[in-house]
Parts: sequence; C-alpha cells; structure tokens
Amino acid sequence: VQLQASGGGLVQPGGSLRLSCTASGSISTINLMGWYRQVPGIQRGLVAHITSGGRTNYADSVKGRFTISRDNGKNTVYLQMDSLKPEDTAIYFCNADGYSGANWYRRWGQGTLVTVSS
Repeated sequence: VQLQASGGGLVQPGGSLRLSCTASGSISTINLMGWYRQVPGIQRGLVAHITSGGRTNYADSVKGRFTISRDNGKNTVYLQMDSLKPEDTAIYFCNADGYSGANWYRRWGQGTLVTVSS
C-alpha cells in the first residue's frame, strides 16, 4: 500500500483546509485510514481515523472542528479542518492500517505541513 497526501498550506486562525490522502496498491487489505500530526519534540499523535466500515474516531482537541471522510471509489480519505487554531500547526501524516495475510501493517504517507498563523 502506498499513500499520497496533499492539501497542506498556510491559513489564518479560524480558517479552513482540506487534506487528502489517496491509497494505491493492495487497497483491499486496508482496515482503516487516518491522520496523525507531529510538531518538533513531540510524539506523533492521532488526529482522526475512519474504518473500512465508516466508523470514525477523533482526538479530543479536534472534535467538532475536524471531519474525516472517505471516498471508496477514489480510494481517498479527506480531513476537513475548520476553525483552525495556531496550535493545529503541525506536519500531518496520513496512515493506513491493515493485514497482509496474518501480518498487521501500518503505512505512512509523506507529511504535509499545515501552518495556522496570522
């Protein structure tokens, strides 16, 4: 499985951005896809994920502001980020978790930088 992320950039506080992550390869083995974020000196942390069945999970810090969704026809997961705050500034990484046979895997896309600043 390979992941291609896009959509980062610079936005003012209160603004919106949408990140996209498109999967290719062994799509059928994916159980869930999601987004993590990382700032220097801090461990990468979960932002949101969505399962193949459509169940979602969000970090408390983004609940009510971010929405994760998926387009199965395009093998793409989106992260709509609204009401952005300076503390949302980070490198965002998409991930895909699944099983190849009996072996669990996690794949990462390249990071995309989100900067929230006036």
